[in-house]
Amino acid sequence: MKTQRKFKKSNPTVSIVIPIYNEEENLKILIERLTKVLKEFTSSYEVIFVNDGSTDNSLSILRSAGKQDKHICAIDLSRNFGHQTALAAGLAYARGSAIVMMDGDLQDPPELIPQLLERWREGYEVVYAIRAERKENVLKKMAYQIFYRILHALSDITIPLDSGDFGLIDRKVVDLINHMPERTRFLRGLRSWVGFRQIGLAYNRDARFSGKPKYSFSKLLKLAFDGVISFSTAPLRFATAIGFFISFISFILILFYVYLFFTTPRVPGFTTLIIILLFIGGIQLITVGILGEYIGRIYDETKQRPLFIARETINIPE
Repeated sequence: MKTQRKFKKSNPTVSIVIPIYNEEENLKILIERLTKVLKEFTSSYEVIFVNDGSTDNSLSILRSAGKQDKHICAIDLSRNFGHQTALAAGLAYARGSAIVMMDGDLQDPPELIPQLLERWREGYEVVYAIRAERKENVLKKMAYQIFYRILHALSDITIPLDSGDFGLIDRKVVDLINHMPERTRFLRGLRSWVGFRQIGLAYNRDARFSGKPKYSFSKLLKLAFDGVISFSTAPLRFATAIGFFISFISFILILFYVYLFFTTPRVPGFTTLIIILLFIGGIQLITVGILGEYIGRIYDETKQRPLFIARETINIPE
């Protein structure tokens, strides 16, 4: 969604954007820690929670917090649009000169925000947080490490290793991202694509404070596909390369079986034939699937539906 917003001199210096989906167990302590950290170095801030279709009491907690503190803002989306779209909604409404994106499960420590702002004041337009250590199970750690390295190897741009959405973006960068037309958002990739002066800041990612992780394996897999397909044509090149390779092998086999036809009275090869057919059929399905992923995203782009729909806003100026 392209959002035209006028920013006044009275706008806050810092905006914190946090997508929320069924985080009632974490919201109160998150707000307390954020408020304590932010009040220590500025009074010019806003915290924008994006309620992404929560079915628990998250929205009620945000309404109550917004009544007590006008720095606490909220956007209630009409349904669950997904983590990346919720972040994009927060960026569209954020008014600050510097915008910090973070998760709502307290794995991204609010206490790191002053260090992000310090780098920003040094002149960096993008400060991305690098996960030096993460307190999760071994399999999940391995999955993330493999994903980031595959993405780094395949991407047409340089996306820093082990960097998630947590980080700070300057106003000019946010304006550019807000005006990008694509519907499938992979924000850590868009953040790298725009360029400008960027720097990483290492931190230890905490364990989830409370509740269950909202990113299931299927959602993580979709995020991985979005990242690779949005910023790389390598899968298409892979499909082309494997097609040429199979054609070459097939040509060699043709010559081999023609030789056997003239030199061997009986050619036993039913099993070989079945294996070859199944192998080539599998490769064809893989390449068609890769093409389908790209075509599906083209189809989504052509529909030009709004990126998100906000049902209600709390403490958001018109």
